[in-house]
Amino acid sequence: MNETSHHVVVVGAGFGGLELTRALAGAPVRITMIDKRNHHLFQPLLYQVATTSLATSEVAWPIRHLLRKREDVTTLLGNVTGVDRPGKRVLLEDGSSVPYDTLVLATGARHAYFGHDEWEPFAPGLKTLEDATTIRRRILLAFEQAERETDPAKRQALLTLVIVGGGPTGVELAGTIVELAHETLRGEFRNIDTREARVVLVEAGDRILANFAPKLSDYARKALERRGVTIELGRAVTRLDAEGVVFGDTHLPARTILWAAGVAASPAGEWLGAPVDRAGRVMVEPDLTVPNSPEIFVIGDTAHVLRPDGKPVPGVAPSAKQEGKHVAATIRARLAGDSAPRPFRYKHAGDLATIGKWAAAIDFSSIKLTGWLAWWLWGVAHIYFLIGFRNRLSVSLSWLWIYFTGQRSARLITQGDDNKG
Repeated sequence: MNETSHHVVVVGAGFGGLELTRALAGAPVRITMIDKRNHHLFQPLLYQVATTSLATSEVAWPIRHLLRKREDVTTLLGNVTGVDRPGKRVLLEDGSSVPYDTLVLATGARHAYFGHDEWEPFAPGLKTLEDATTIRRRILLAFEQAERETDPAKRQALLTLVIVGGGPTGVELAGTIVELAHETLRGEFRNIDTREARVVLVEAGDRILANFAPKLSDYARKALERRGVTIELGRAVTRLDAEGVVFGDTHLPARTILWAAGVAASPAGEWLGAPVDRAGRVMVEPDLTVPNSPEIFVIGDTAHVLRPDGKPVPGVAPSAKQEGKHVAATIRARLAGDSAPRPFRYKHAGDLATIGKWAAAIDFSSIKLTGWLAWWLWGVAHIYFLIGFRNRLSVSLSWLWIYFTGQRSARLITQGDDNKG
């Protein structure tokens, strides 16, 4: 690739960044991909790593391997700390910088605690592989500690697992954890009955899966309750620590608390000094560019962009991929001499959430499905978007084994050796 060709720098190898890079194949550009981790993560299935259903290698792949055939792409492992807009440089933590002609920020999101960051040590969120292995460790250690605990009250606190947030991640976590306790771990302990574990889902709103149609939310609530999940609606969490959680006027002793209640954008808005919304997402122009900087695009969870109905584009994988493809088309058009703005148009593909074995909810606007058919469609959709035949086969076999035997093979306690979880 000619060193004088147009240089596109992409920060973030998530769904948006990879789709942009794929869509620029063959364009007269050279691309530098920067990410602080060496792997692309399939976040929709991350909760299954946290709940022992899948191994980390089944939901993450080395970025260099994915881009190995793209000689036009240079991959850098580095932590971005800022953007020099006048100098058109991306600043890295080690003091170096990377110049760009076009910059695309696709840096994703992190969990948000609504002004209570002190809660994070007691209630980890789920955004990275490290988060998933931490959560898996805490869940499994809770049962191990309960096996040794002789005080009934302390044992019950260890066997009480709380999920804060009733969106798709919270619902999927609750459904899988209760199956882990009631099926997978049953009979493996001598001093406790894991079926006595209590899984509690706390949602501040008046229903779970608030983005779904009300009848699908109602289906999900009833399906979880049939499985033994306790659902607490309409009461926000006001206190959270190592001993438990307070919502409304209820104090619930619990040693394992998981956070699925909110997200905040990456620091991209701070790097740019650009206007952001309450979640920290950059208020981009309709064509996904930063105001007064047409050479900078922001996509995915980091961007605040509106749909034609005035609602924000959701922070899900399909929207990030659509935005990546749109930006690639805009870059191609500009290189061909067409600099006219190209507003982004989001096409909603629907909402999907699995509740547990043979149960899921799918909202395709005009088509709404629940039950075993929705569960199969949910599984097929996720397998389809996995990268590579080997991974599709591996995940398919893992799921078939779990759903026919109830056993999960990834029940390993890793990442630390203390007994505090």
